[in-house]
Amino acid sequence: MNDLAFSGSSGIIIMLFYGFLMLFIGFITYWRNRGLHQSNKEFYLGGGNLSVFVLFFTFFATQYSGNTVVGYAPTAYRMGFLWIQSITFFILIVIGYLMFAPRLYALSKKYQFITPSDYIDKRFKSKAVTLLASLLMLYGLGNFLLEQIIAIGHGVSGLTGGTIPYQAAVVFFVTVMIIYGWLGGMRSVAYTDTMQGIALLFGVAILLIGSMIYFGGLPSATEYAATISPEKLGVPDSSGILSWYSMLILVMIGAAIYPHAIQRIFAAKSEKSLKKSLSWMAWMPFVTSGFVFIIGIIGIQAFPGLSEGDSEQLVGMMANHIAMQNPFFYWAMVLLFGGIVAAIISTADSVLLTLSSVISKDIYGRYINKNASDKKQILVGKLTGVAIVIILLLVAWYPPATLYRIFILKFELLIQIAPAFLLGLYWKQLHRHALFTGMLAGTIIASIMAFTGQQPFGIASGLWGLAVNFILCISLSFFLKVPKNEAEMLQKEIS
Repeated sequence: MNDLAFSGSSGIIIMLFYGFLMLFIGFITYWRNRGLHQSNKEFYLGGGNLSVFVLFFTFFATQYSGNTVVGYAPTAYRMGFLWIQSITFFILIVIGYLMFAPRLYALSKKYQFITPSDYIDKRFKSKAVTLLASLLMLYGLGNFLLEQIIAIGHGVSGLTGGTIPYQAAVVFFVTVMIIYGWLGGMRSVAYTDTMQGIALLFGVAILLIGSMIYFGGLPSATEYAATISPEKLGVPDSSGILSWYSMLILVMIGAAIYPHAIQRIFAAKSEKSLKKSLSWMAWMPFVTSGFVFIIGIIGIQAFPGLSEGDSEQLVGMMANHIAMQNPFFYWAMVLLFGGIVAAIISTADSVLLTLSSVISKDIYGRYINKNASDKKQILVGKLTGVAIVIILLLVAWYPPATLYRIFILKFELLIQIAPAFLLGLYWKQLHRHALFTGMLAGTIIASIMAFTGQQPFGIASGLWGLAVNFILCISLSFFLKVPKNEAEMLQKEIS
């Protein structure tokens, strides 16, 4: 790894360029919109007026992090064709959106929702339900943000061969993220998402083309794997298939109800814009995770026999080999290199923005200071967001193993809010007390099973919790019965 094309000063220059480019976008966004009233809707949703093109790329950045490139290719390298499920679950995420997004969007415009908790509060009119849901969202968002902070450090350090140390990369890019997010809110985040999305798509496509030219295509890599590692061409056994489907369902529901994904639904200019951007998203699994999957399979032939730890550097090794072939591939890999890092940061900034909105509007504005103006709520969200980032930085600096177990729960807990959307938007009889009981029971069951390592039949602990959650929501709602006048009112609201 000492002959990396991006080690030394070139890696530092590339990182500085992308960092200052994102800052430039933040300052331009702030300057262009400085005369607008700083409302929650403007800061957290970009005024609820994002066009199809920008909305598509901000959805893209929410769904695909730089880790999709640097992490999924090594997984394909190690697992072989079993990892083709990565394409499937990204397709299913779009299906997950379509299960509730159009109806939720219509309600968001009618009642001016800013956060997912705004819908939950309006639909169920229960402080207990709204607070529990908000806390689950905060946990999931904090977990996800920590992952991205760690990914920033490892991504930059790995791609530069250690020229830029892990800690230096984390501090620099987290500072950049906080500054442009503070200045421009959702608009800055959406515009940087667009930049990184274009860079990432182009870079991955060129990396695939270069891999096929210099390492051989998919057929030759498959033949090689059949000779050296035939198990990588096999199919899972019965327990493996259950585990496979478990992962697909968990990701389909969990990723679609990410709070920062839901806020992008609220930010759409129109329902037509929302549906069109989601229709574009349906093709992205093939040209992102699909391309990355093929790159990982080609890597089996390109760099055979890598250990699990060494395989994590696979994308960097392949990109640097290709970059040294000619100037075109060098600059294409520069774009990929920066796009990967920018993608991680764009995922992190989306999470941070939503986390700040939940704290400022759902916790502070709803329970602590009900008379706080939008401007004060936004300031509280910004300051609290910075404080949380500092705390997560300390955890990410040298993450202890004991804390890692705490942070492995993400989808398992976040998915417990799913009945509020999947049932609440369509079934007027869903009772607030039944929902609270189901969410709480599902959270407890998923937590206990995850920490004790229990996954009966290979099914994820979060899905066992969600199954109990749904059963309680439905069965208790039949016993509790929503009053007729309230049910009629709810029917009007959710129709």
